[in-house]
Amino acid sequence: MILYNVTVSIDPSIKEEWITYMRSTHIPDVMATGCFIESRFSKLHAEDESEETYAISYVAKNIEQLDIYQKEHAKGLQEDHSSRFVGKFGAFRSILSIIEEFK
Repeated sequence: MILYNVTVSIDPSIKEEWITYMRSTHIPDVMATGCFIESRFSKLHAEDESEETYAISYVAKNIEQLDIYQKEHAKGLQEDHSSRFVGKFGAFRSILSIIEEFK
């Protein structure tokens, strides 16, 4: 399985609006692509608590599903997010292979 993680630092002045958008629109839209089997929305706890940083993690069954997402869906979804919150956030993406799960 593949973990696709998006880490986003946002301007505190838009925190509530951004969280609402992520929960009600963006994450459901990403999941509706059918490329991921689950997702998590997390807040990073840093030494500097004035920062607002979040991680959105999506799990794909395989790299092929992630490739489909990136080729067919990512650009439009990222543009929608960027146009809504232009200049108010920074983001980076990571792709990880899940080796083993412990539950």
